[in-house]
Amino acid sequence: MIKRDELLRTEEFWFETLQNEIYRMVAGYIEKEGMNQTQLAEKLGVTKGYISQILNGNFNYTLKKMIELSLALEKAPAFEFKNLNEFIKEDQQKRFEMEYKQYFNLITMPMKVNVSSGETANSVNIPQVRENYILEAA
Repeated sequence: MIKRDELLRTEEFWFETLQNEIYRMVAGYIEKEGMNQTQLAEKLGVTKGYISQILNGNFNYTLKKMIELSLALEKAPAFEFKNLNEFIKEDQQKRFEMEYKQYFNLITMPMKVNVSSGETANSVNIPQVRENYILEAA
């Protein structure tokens, strides 16, 4: 099995990541606008097959086509290029936090309970509440 930091260094990972992002952008636009694939194809001046290729992940985009598509879907084609080693380090940190967040310091929000005179701690009716937590990095 390939390690994640090795995976992040492959062309295939980045190609499929971008394909997935383009899929989400197109599918989200179709849903938001209440369109079907044919209507979107007409709006973009392309064939329905072109839209199907995008949604099926069977399309190798040129930079020009990616820009045309994103602008037609009212999205800014903003690409960010990061130092690969810094990206891998940030990715490892995010994954660590996601995996071990349960071990971070958990602080419960205080719950106020009104006690009437004559009641003991055993007789106080405490309503069932969902606890809220605040994560603090240790």
